[in-house]
Amino acid sequence: MTRGDGWISIVAGLLCLVLSACCQPGPRVKAPMPGDRLERLGDEIVVAGQYFHTGAPVVLWTDPGGYDAYRVERRFARAEESGWDSIKDALRTPNRYGQRRTDDPELNERVRGGGWTLEELRGVVDQFVLHYDVSGTSRTCFRVLHDMRGLSIHFMIDIDGTIYQTLDVKERAWHATIANDRSVGVEIAHIGAYPSLDARPLTEWYGPDANGRTRITVPERFGDGGVRTPGFVGYPARPDPVTGSINGSDLIMWDFTPEQYDALIRLTAALHRALPGIELDYPRAPSGGVVDRVLDPDEFRSFRGVLGHWHVQRNKIDPGPALDWDKVINGARELVGRAERRR
Repeated sequence: MTRGDGWISIVAGLLCLVLSACCQPGPRVKAPMPGDRLERLGDEIVVAGQYFHTGAPVVLWTDPGGYDAYRVERRFARAEESGWDSIKDALRTPNRYGQRRTDDPELNERVRGGGWTLEELRGVVDQFVLHYDVSGTSRTCFRVLHDMRGLSIHFMIDIDGTIYQTLDVKERAWHATIANDRSVGVEIAHIGAYPSLDARPLTEWYGPDANGRTRITVPERFGDGGVRTPGFVGYPARPDPVTGSINGSDLIMWDFTPEQYDALIRLTAALHRALPGIELDYPRAPSGGVVDRVLDPDEFRSFRGVLGHWHVQRNKIDPGPALDWDKVINGARELVGRAERRR
């Protein structure tokens, strides 16, 4: 054997070893067996029966302590007073939600009963409507919507940033009239905006702490307000009240909490990734800021993205002048960009 033949043999041997290592089977993944439990992380929302992570705490309607808009009975009444026989005179239907309707009769018939695929839903839903609940906390919000008004919302964000989902996003929640068929809705816990800072709800729900900093003061009659974080104390994200004009009304309000902004940003990013028709933008005025009035029919028809209840209905002012639209949209864009770069 020549010297060259020896090197050829060595190289050939090494190549065989490399190929042999590459062809070895990897670690075996156990196939799921009947009865195996699938663990959730606790940050998932549900869109057309599929889980999507948010990175924020999420309580589903199926979870202990959740709020279930699929149920007929009142959530906050004695059992003997909560059934349909007791409430049918106050509500027009046992359901507080319905089926999304489209211009395609075949699709409407195919999904009747809730059988949406994710792709079908992506072709229909392209708006995310923001509300504040004028209830102060999510527990009271659900009681008002479900028990008293016969309405619904997909998501609620409490003052501690906990996200509650009450319905699969495939359902048509009753929250924003003409937007219902094409939108997802969220109620952000907040007592609201008013013409002056001395309005009773504001003086009742906000006050100074020991250091003179303004904090949320849940009235005693609400107990702990149902807030999931024990001992939570909420502070507005900005130290001073915010003023603005919406649909011709001059208003003032305290800002949402930092925890609510974080949850809303993460929810917005997750919804955009699940339903890309919800673009990461808001209705912009020529100045670049948010449009402070209801959208006209053509504007509304063409808009795809995140908007306020006031953009849908002339008689609405929520989510109020304090909502920092750029914080929400830019934060969601950053999260989505980070997720896309990771792929």
